[in-house]
Amino acid sequence: MPPMGNTEASYGAVAIALHWVMAALLIGLAFLGLYMVALPDVGFDTRKITLILYHKELGMVALALFVVRLAWRVTSILPHLVGHLPDWQKVAARFVHLCFYALMFALPITGWLMSSAAGIPVFFLRTFTLPDLIGRNDHLFMQLIEIHKWLSYALLVLIVVHAAAALRHHFVYRDDTLRKMLP
Repeated sequence: MPPMGNTEASYGAVAIALHWVMAALLIGLAFLGLYMVALPDVGFDTRKITLILYHKELGMVALALFVVRLAWRVTSILPHLVGHLPDWQKVAARFVHLCFYALMFALPITGWLMSSAAGIPVFFLRTFTLPDLIGRNDHLFMQLIEIHKWLSYALLVLIVVHAAAALRHHFVYRDDTLRKMLP
């Protein structure tokens, strides 16, 4: 079992848990989003509405976990990248991670803004209603749908790039890049 906190050589249990929980949650939210928007809007089938409600609540959980993860990240040591990396790969790795953080914030916020613009409440774990961020605005709602959609696509591309890079380091370079993030 790794230590709770990060060291200069590896990630700690908290960072590892946050990484994998967020990864599973974000991938699940992306695929749930793709599935639910493909469902028809007509008829008496309430499945689409139910899935949208789950998607929104899980999105708010993702936002809360993002805040925890960001707080952990800024207060913890960041392990060193493996030594053999060329500078361009170090820059690319940091850039991808910064993009992940931006998307982990932007996606739930655009979803919340979308709901506010549509006049539909957002709940957090079915315990309380979050306040609207903006007033009802149908035109803005349609714009936010597009923004949220393209941010989701960007997230999926980054996940693929990130996973491919980690697997390449593990199987081609045979270094500790992936092992540092495994429990």
